[in-house]
Amino acid sequence: MDSLQQRSSTVQEPPGAVPAYRPTPPPAWQPRTDPAPLLPDAEPLRVLGTDAVADADPALLLRLYAELIRGRRYNTQATALTKQGRLAVYPSTTGQEACEIAAALVLEERDWLFPSYRDTLAAVARGLDPVQALTLLRGDWHTGYDPHEHRIAPLCTPLATQLPHAVGLAHAARLKGDDVVALAMVGDGGTSEGDFHEALNFAAVWQAPVVFFVQNNGFAISVPLAKQTAAPSLAHKAVGYGMPGRLVDGNDAVAVHQVLTEAVARARRGGGPTLVEAITYRIDAHTNADDATRYRAAGEVETWRAHDPILILERELTERGLLDEDGRRAAAEAAETMAAELRERMNADPVLDPMDLFSHVYAEQTTQLREQAAQLRAELEAEGEA
Repeated sequence: MDSLQQRSSTVQEPPGAVPAYRPTPPPAWQPRTDPAPLLPDAEPLRVLGTDAVADADPALLLRLYAELIRGRRYNTQATALTKQGRLAVYPSTTGQEACEIAAALVLEERDWLFPSYRDTLAAVARGLDPVQALTLLRGDWHTGYDPHEHRIAPLCTPLATQLPHAVGLAHAARLKGDDVVALAMVGDGGTSEGDFHEALNFAAVWQAPVVFFVQNNGFAISVPLAKQTAAPSLAHKAVGYGMPGRLVDGNDAVAVHQVLTEAVARARRGGGPTLVEAITYRIDAHTNADDATRYRAAGEVETWRAHDPILILERELTERGLLDEDGRRAAAEAAETMAAELRERMNADPVLDPMDLFSHVYAEQTTQLREQAAQLRAELEAEGEA
């Protein structure tokens, strides 16, 4: 039997003949990348409430706290503006402020932030005027600020379209020799879009200095994560593209800041992209136009309220003697001052020029655009005479 098997598996080839095809990979085949270092940890990284918090910089803890208080007040004020008719829509980040603030603070001035439509707070924390950040949601302009001046890409409502843009900018910056990192933010729903996968693939192949930051807040409008993916975590998706995936507690502001800082530093020194998934929760509805009670239980929301990013950081600061009533009062008053100014400015009716419709479409207007502008100008003049 052994002799028969040997004869059947041996091809007798005459001298000079073309070797017979053997359907097995060559011995030199091996994985392009060792997957082990790319895999995320089994549990999200936490710092607050662990021994690791002893190494945290007190100044950073206090700054994070002040920004979280300000961010929460920004969210509540913007939500109120929708009820007053001053905003058409507002996608709140209440409960996700730790992600928003950390994303803004880890970047250098020369770096770029690529936000999703929900990330107005991240833009404000990076230094953007709150009114300018809300201009898109007010319906006045598509972008109420100069992206090049602030190094913040335009806020946009299409899901995940900003991710390939971030990769392109980061790759171009590296080719030019500019020391720039792009941080692109996206929700868990955006990871189901084709742009997400294309961006990760290009970024890994080019080793572009970009960080993909997924805020997994549990729902893509009304669709829970379990109906979007069967992966162990969204961070695991990084391995398929050849980049490391990191998993972090998105309500632990210190942990999020640490993981993003490491990812940005890795990208800046030429280590390529990283996918960071932050496990957080959207306390408010998807937007003011959504009824979240139709797809999630009140008990689920209350469970997450107990893991509020402000509460767990405030507890740590209090226990360490870094925060007292005066400190809480000062943070709250600063946030209220910001909200009052935002409210006053948003309550003023904007002065809009209909001719601005044609001002920023092309660098040089086309013939058709000039004809349309002339037609609108004539109609406006006729209305004015009437």
